This record gives sequence, C-alpha cells and structure tokens, in this order.
Amino acid sequence: MKLIGCFLFLIFSSSFCIAQNEELLRDEHGKLIYYKLVEAKGCTKEQLKERVNLFLRKPYKELKLKTIRGDTVFVATGKLIINKTVLVMSHPSGEVLYHFQAEIKDEKFRFWLTNFNFVPYQRDRYGNFVTGGNKGMPLESSMDKLNVAQWKEYQVQTANYVSQFARVFKDYMVGKIGLDVAVPNKIVVKREW
Repeated sequence: MKLIGCFLFLIFSSSFCIAQNEELLRDEHGKLIYYKLVEAKGCTKEQLKERVNLFLRKPYKELKLKTIRGDTVFVATGKLIINKTVLVMSHPSGEVLYHFQAEIKDEKFRFWLTNFNFVPYQRDRYGNFVTGGNKGMPLESSMDKLNVAQWKEYQVQTANYVSQFARVFKDYMVGKIGLDVAVPNKIVVKREW
C-alpha cells in the first residue's frame, strides 16, 4: 500500500512540475513574443515615463536602453543566460538575446519582448564559457531530431524568465514595488533643539 501511495505521489508531483512550464506565443510573422497591455489607474503619462526610465537604468542591468522614440516609446535590448544542469552541477550553455519595447499613455501601458536569439557558449582555452560568436539562432526555429529536447528546454527556460520579468516590470510600473527616489539630505542645525 505504501508503494502505491509513493507511486501516485510521484506521478502527481511530476505532472504538477510539467504544468508550471510556460510557453511563448507566436505573432503574425511566426516569431516568439510575450505581449502585455496593462491598465495603470491613477498614473499619468509623465509618471509612467519616469518609471520606465528608472526601471531601464536600475533593477535590470542586463537590459540596455537603445532608443527613445518621441516621449512614449522605449526600446531596449537584453540577454539572459541559459543554464544546463546535469545531476547537481550546473553550467551556462548559452545566452538568449531579446528586444524589449514599452509604450506608454495616460493610465495604461503595453510592453513586449520579442526577437529571441540563442547564442551558444563554448569553452575558451582557460576553461571559461564564452559566446561562440555574435550570430544567434532564432529561438522559434526548429531543430533536428537529435537536439529537439534540449531546444525545447531553452524555450521553456526563456518563457519562465520572460514571465518573471513581465511580473516584475508590471509591478514596478503600477507602483507595487517601491521606486528608488533620492531622498534629500537633512541638514542638522545645532542651534535649534
């Protein structure tokens, strides 16, 4: 009886772990994309603009601001490291480069992440993992039968990272995560007490 109970527990726990994996959707051109439109009640365009600027400069250092179009469109590029775990050991197997774009209006904003390109890592002569070149392979492309499971794992890791990134960005923009605003220094006057 204990054996059957353990077996059922393993089956249910493995199905729960599989259900947590997220997948990215495809746009009209067949590229993988994460798109979100968010209502930000009570936030003006200027407040949202300042929050995007702060977000692109502070919390996510792997995100680099490329351009600002007008005063409402922000374009950035970023990268994430894909790790491969074998038993207990983990090492980076590559990085995924992506594009981030955010557009703001009064009381709402939208953002999306797209153009995911996988750049494999290789070991250099010192044993460090370095990029195998600047040219990446689009993450939505199909792989041969030998590497399809590994490619699927790269897509799952990317989708999990993107959903976590989107949650943090959305919370930052609507004010659930505190903004780092510089507090003016108080001057202590010894005469008044």
